[in-house]
Amino acid sequence: MKVSLNWVKQFIDFELPAVEELTKRIGAQLGAVEEVESLGEKYQGIPVVKVVVCEPLENSDHLHRCLIDDGGVVKDVERDEKGLVQVLTGAPNVHEGMLAVWLAPGMTVPESVGKDPFVLESRTMRGSMSHGMLASMKELALGDSHEGLIDIDKDVAPGTPFAEVYKLDDYIIDIENKMFTHRPDCFGVLGVAREIAGILGHKFTSPEWYLSPRHPELVSGSLSEADGMPKQVRHDDTLELAVENEVPENVPRFTAVALKDVQIKPSPLWLQVALLKVGAKPINNVVDLTNFYMLVTGQPLHAYDYDKVASGKLGARFAKTGEKLALLNGKTVELNEADMVITDGAKPIGLAGVMGGEATEVSNETKNIILECATFDMYAIRRTSMRHGLFTDAVTRFNKGQSPLQNRAVLAKITDDVQKMAGGSVASELVDIDHTKGRTSVHPPVTVAAEYINTRLGLNLSSEQMKTLLENVEFIVESRVKSQESRGNAATHDSELLSHDSAAELLVTAPFWRTDIELREDVVEEVGRLYGFDKLPLELPQRTIAPAAKNTTIQLKQEIRSRLARAGANEVLTYSFVHGDLLAKTGQNPEDAFKVDNALSPDLQYYRLSLMPSLLDKVHGNMKAGYDEFALFELGKAHIVGQNDDDGLPREDDLLAVVVASADKLKKSGAAYYAAQKYLRQLVRIQLVFKPVPEDMRHFDMLKPYDMTRSAFVYTLDDTFLGVIGEFRSTVRRALKLPTYTAGFELDIQALDGYGFTRPASSYVPISRFPKTAQDITLKVDEQLPHQALYDFLNEELSKHNLGGVPMPVFYNIYNGMKSNGVVMYGLTTRDIFQRTDDRAHKQITFRIEIASYERTLTDKEVNGLLDSVAAAAHDKFGAERL
Repeated sequence: MKVSLNWVKQFIDFELPAVEELTKRIGAQLGAVEEVESLGEKYQGIPVVKVVVCEPLENSDHLHRCLIDDGGVVKDVERDEKGLVQVLTGAPNVHEGMLAVWLAPGMTVPESVGKDPFVLESRTMRGSMSHGMLASMKELALGDSHEGLIDIDKDVAPGTPFAEVYKLDDYIIDIENKMFTHRPDCFGVLGVAREIAGILGHKFTSPEWYLSPRHPELVSGSLSEADGMPKQVRHDDTLELAVENEVPENVPRFTAVALKDVQIKPSPLWLQVALLKVGAKPINNVVDLTNFYMLVTGQPLHAYDYDKVASGKLGARFAKTGEKLALLNGKTVELNEADMVITDGAKPIGLAGVMGGEATEVSNETKNIILECATFDMYAIRRTSMRHGLFTDAVTRFNKGQSPLQNRAVLAKITDDVQKMAGGSVASELVDIDHTKGRTSVHPPVTVAAEYINTRLGLNLSSEQMKTLLENVEFIVESRVKSQESRGNAATHDSELLSHDSAAELLVTAPFWRTDIELREDVVEEVGRLYGFDKLPLELPQRTIAPAAKNTTIQLKQEIRSRLARAGANEVLTYSFVHGDLLAKTGQNPEDAFKVDNALSPDLQYYRLSLMPSLLDKVHGNMKAGYDEFALFELGKAHIVGQNDDDGLPREDDLLAVVVASADKLKKSGAAYYAAQKYLRQLVRIQLVFKPVPEDMRHFDMLKPYDMTRSAFVYTLDDTFLGVIGEFRSTVRRALKLPTYTAGFELDIQALDGYGFTRPASSYVPISRFPKTAQDITLKVDEQLPHQALYDFLNEELSKHNLGGVPMPVFYNIYNGMKSNGVVMYGLTTRDIFQRTDDRAHKQITFRIEIASYERTLTDKEVNGLLDSVAAAAHDKFGAERL
């Protein structure tokens, strides 16, 4: 954002400090200053001159011999008896009596400053001496045109400094745009002037035309000299104008007015110079005025050739896919349904908030115009700008969220000035399609205690000081004191506040151009910024030295990582966003997932519904990289549309997913399900219960990747649901190129808390000095009998038997390990599940029982007796046949 200090001075009534001090204050309290350019140095000593004599030069078909009057300000130059200086020029517009700009011998041409400096001298041309040159816009670094001389359009005396006439004795301060991301008002010089006044401790008052009345019909007042609103201008309704807003949620306000009989021509030189100083290119008087007031207020405007707009109608809508629009920059864009456009009631004539269309451009032939001043949704503008690669001054401002409450006043002001500069008259009513519901500020007033502000800033400002700081930048602030009884219901006047600041409140109403003041924290920031963050006391905050309480969730996750890593699993971190194709491949419904409107990549369209698809997507890649057997795990979050917390916000599911895979199934014994179960038991060191997934719950997205005939829900003994474990559907394996030997589980991390994740005082279990005995037992059971039911039954039976007079403890199967009660250590694992091809009605399950005593060596007779007893009980309960 380039800011002219001379422009700023037009809006303030006090003397600015030195540029070095001012830029330091701006950098500390407003925005980072990237560069300061001194324009005055370029134009130092350059005078305005009068061409007294102008005649064709002999022996030349284009040069003119001119005698100029510089008021005698330039020294050491050859003059005639009348004090005039001879200069030769080939400019076609030179004539007697004109006021021009003279670059005398010894001066550096401004256009060459910063490049290869070109210093002028007196020299002979066609036998005649020329002292320096008469300058064009290009030589003065004010434009690209060098076809003609600058023709001074003000009545000034010869010898007057050129920089003084057009306020080029100026400094241009370039403030970084990103510093104003939340401050759209600061993208206009009016807003910057207001902020400079505020940080320097002066009260600022906006021009009357901008403030009041806020809903004028049309106003009068000189563009360059006065800011008042002397009268209203009448219109004659000779041009029909209508506006149709089909997208009020994206266009909160749309104002427009038609003018007839305007004269399109170059702008006055002062306006061209004002635009050029801050990097804008002059076009013609009407277009230049729209850019001028955009630079003043931050509010973009646009002008249309009325006669090129069909039926005198403007409309705002989203484009239809396939529509095309030729823009002012010569580029034709193909639109889609996300692009907002301005139409003539039928076809697009402008890309809303971005760039106008070529078909309705204001040109030298234009006689009637429409002036438009509208507000567009910042996010819609940003998407369109990014999609088409269009980054205009209008986009820069609409991107920040302009206030719709300034439109009418800005349009009324420019309407009046167009008439003064381009002639013509208002030919329609001022159309105002207003969806702001009559608001006078963008956000409701904010109540904040003075003590709240001081506590957060570390200051001791009085409420009166805070009030002054805010009122300097045109906030409306009401001071009041909370009553002792009601803590806020009673109020007193400002005069009582200084003795009651501990109970003082401020009711702060932001002006209509401030879109960023919503919370009391915003007021705290505003007070701190205006006072000066560099003035805050440099003191360390007081804190207790007591150790901070440990975060149980972080501890839980650290323990999960530790246990799985020790078991040989590898942690991965994948994106929280996934492609819709991955959801489809794993059977999950994309409609249940939150879709990212402006995704960074096509592969990151949806927020994931569970972690397992992300892990499965990494299996094939690791297999190709040469890792033929591995386990991967990830801790992360997932969201599902429609599943909200009590506050209405989407619920975050904190999940753990593990996948186990092997490329060579022949090297593995048993099913992949049990390999996943080994990792689960290593992780959760309590007795688990595995139950089939009920039919009425198989529609959940988390379960869609799993084969329901080879999967189970995981519960604790107290029936707490932990998650799901299983192998994957054949369609999922084919879609993601997974090996057959692949299984996994996904658990709710919060549900795990408290179940075996608190480290005991000592986890050491001594091994027995006596040999361990291992025996396998194979039971033939009905094919429909769940493995879990038989497994749990064996546990129960083992706990009921004595072994050599020693009672068996309650059984826990720990990651293929052994459990001890101080007398006996034991273990039980499932070794195999087998089904014969000639007997599909039964299956054979082999279990291994391992037992060791701390007191003696167990005999075969004792162990065999135990197995016989357990097998008999299984036969009685399930009809199991021991093989």
